[in-house]
Amino acid sequence: MSRSGRYDMPLLKQALLLLIANDGPLGPEWLDHPLKGNWQGYRECHIGGDFLLIYKIEAGAGAHADLFNE
Repeated sequence: MSRSGRYDMPLLKQALLLLIANDGPLGPEWLDHPLKGNWQGYRECHIGGDFLLIYKIEAGAGAHADLFNE
């Protein structure tokens, strides 16, 4: 990914890779927080300036027994 207009695509890629690697919310430096109301169950983080990422973790990665509580 490269810079796309006013959005910092390398920083977005960094956030996405961290989400994948950590299998959970981002650290406080990303201002990551849960959303409320109609967006309950989703999270938002600040990529930079007014560039936001809204995401939802629906499934994790791991052994079959761990993922399905077997």
